[in-house]
Order: sequence, then structure tokens, then C-alpha cells
Amino acid sequence: MPENKQHPVFTPFTLPSGLTLKNRVVKAAMEENLAEADLTPSQVLKNLYSEWAKGGCGLIITGNVMVDHLAMTGPGGLALEQKTDITAFAELSRLAQQNDCKIVMQINHPGRQVFKKMGGKALSASDIALNMGKHSHYFAQPKAMDKSEIYDVIARFTHTAQQAEKAGFNGVQIHAAHGYLLAQFLSPLTNKRNDEWGGSLENRARLLREITKSVKAHCSERFSVSVKLNSADFQRGGFEPSDAQAVVDMLSALKVDFVELSGGSYEAPAMQGQTGDERSLAREAYFLEFAKAISEQSNIPIMTTGGISRLEVANKVISSGVALVGIATALAFQPNLVNSWQTQPMHNPLMPRVTFKDKTLAGLATMALVKRQLRRLGEGKHVKANASAIFTIISDQIRAAKLTKRYRKRFAKELN
Repeated sequence: MPENKQHPVFTPFTLPSGLTLKNRVVKAAMEENLAEADLTPSQVLKNLYSEWAKGGCGLIITGNVMVDHLAMTGPGGLALEQKTDITAFAELSRLAQQNDCKIVMQINHPGRQVFKKMGGKALSASDIALNMGKHSHYFAQPKAMDKSEIYDVIARFTHTAQQAEKAGFNGVQIHAAHGYLLAQFLSPLTNKRNDEWGGSLENRARLLREITKSVKAHCSERFSVSVKLNSADFQRGGFEPSDAQAVVDMLSALKVDFVELSGGSYEAPAMQGQTGDERSLAREAYFLEFAKAISEQSNIPIMTTGGISRLEVANKVISSGVALVGIATALAFQPNLVNSWQTQPMHNPLMPRVTFKDKTLAGLATMALVKRQLRRLGEGKHVKANASAIFTIISDQIRAAKLTKRYRKRFAKELN
């Protein structure tokens, strides 16, 4: 193994909850769409997580697991609720903890970021629809949540966390980034409420705080509870880095295990390196500048994700004072990347590059290429580094249509 002074990313790290990670590399969340019809993990998904665990990561954060089966980010997604049979989730957890790897379940509610074709609930802080230009019609018109719906969501996050602990997961990550429901409450662009859930930042952060408090109160002390937060919305008038710092301070008082800093939303996909305002992002480690600034002011361990694929950059993140480095796309294309770095520090994985002028289409194509590779890994197939973006996005749309039909058929009595 290389000297840790030379490669700080390989040093172990113990979180405030007592959970010890063998190194600082975290497999960050990617949406896989590999669930069974009952929204539980498929064998292909279990195989995929087994590959990541064997590949050398210190921690795996799952893709989105929804807290409500009637509010899904897309077809083929996972949902874990109070009455869900946890057998398949427990097997996923067991496989992901091979090779001294740890696993945290990312739990989420999409809010208004739901496709109209899916049906179900489209809820938000306010009734402001997504502005995706010519693609806006694909998304449902959201309903402003009433207080009973807000308290229902708090209970759902809590039940999902309890189920995750029963299934053997080491913790949960509450998703409050990327324009999903909790980010919709945090952002002044989407939260126009004038009650205790809107207005000031303290009020806009109330839902995140209440969920965090409830999850921590209903799970054991050694169960890791973390939060994924936008460093900024990257839209004019949106959630700003100063807001992120203030929310991290609020979470510090709640003794959160770590905060992962990312950025953007469907409207401004900064997590793919694209912004909706004039700010530019670094070519690698998109959010490191923001994460470094916040980590200097916070006593909570900070993690950052976004465009990281080289050991040199991962070391730079850790050397800057950020505790954990999240890697997503690179681990889709090379699940044993961390092991490779141990003997080949200069190794760089092949990464997809989509250069369509239409940013929305480019984002969809990038996600489709990643999801295609995740399926291949789970099916025991080799990397297909030169896959056609056009063919992949078309085949992904066909697959999504089939999965949507399957979903709507299974939950027909409950969907609108």
C-alpha cells in the first residue's frame, strides 16, 4: 500500500457515531433503477453492490431509496416503507459489507421532481412547477403541501430509517440536495410559504431539522445519520453557499455524522458540471471550493462529490481538510478503482463525455450511459466504454416506458 502521507485518501476515518471507515473513499449515490416490481432490490442490484464492496471503497451510499411508493423519482426505483418486507434489503446490506466496507442508505422524497407518466404524488413546499424549457411538460404540476402532508413525510423518513437499521445498514443519509423535496423547502425559489415552514432560512430548514431529529430519536445512537446538502442551487436568487453554511451549523447542533456537499437540481444540473447562473465550476471536484470553506467553519465532517475520478484529485480533497471524498460515475465504469489505485496510483478510468448542445438531453444521456453500465456490472458483463449516447438514451427511454407500465399496473388502485 502507498504511504498514507502521500495518499491521505487511504487513511481510516471514524465518524462521530463511532462508525469507522477503512479509507476516505465513498461510493456516492447514483440512481440505478434496478428494483423488482415490488420496489425491493433485485439480484442484479445486489451483485452490483457486491462488486463495489470488493472494489475497495470505505463506504457505499446507496442510490435513492424512496420513503413513499407513490412518490418516485422514476420507474425501477427502490422504496422502503413501514410495512415493506426487508429481506431483500437485508441481503443487499450484507453483500455491501464484504471486505470491511460500510453501507449507508440514502433516503429521499422527490417532491415536484416526478415524471407525469408515473402518476402518484407531486408535492412541494409551494405549487411552483419545474422550468425545464421545452421539456417542462414531462413533469407533474406540484401541489403545495398542507401541514398533515408535512407531518406524514416526517413520519415516512423516520419509518424508512428504522427499517434500514433493522435490515442491517450502518446508517442513512437524508437527501436534501439536487432539487428534491427537502431542497425545495430550503430554496427561496421554490418555497414561497408564509407559515412556519417558509420565509426565513430557519423556517425553510425546519422540515430538514424535524426529519433529522425524528430519525435520530427513533434509531440507535451508533446508527449513522448524515445529510446530503446543496452547496448552492446555481440558479439566480436560489439557495446560496452562505445558506449552506448556516444549515450545516443547524445540523451540527443535531450531531449529524457528516454532511455531503453537492449542488444543483434538474433545472441546473451542477452535479454534472452545468450551472443555471454565471458561476463556473472546477473541471474536477466541482464543489471542493465550497466544501473546503464550510469544513473550515464547521465541526461536522464534510464530504464532497462531483466529477472526481483521479487519485491525485481525491488526495487534494482530503488534504484540503474535507473528511470524505465521494466518487460516483468513475465507480460505475470501474468498480475496483480504489483497489487499482493501491498499485497504480496514476490510473484513470474511462469516463463518458456527452457534448449535446441541449443541456437537458445531455444530462439524460449521461445518466443513461451510467445506468447502462451499472446494469452491465450487475449482470457480470464488462465495461462498454465507447457506448453510443444516442442509442443508449433511446434504449433507456424504451426501458423506462416498460418499467413505468409495470409500476402503474402494480399500483393502479392507488395512483391518480
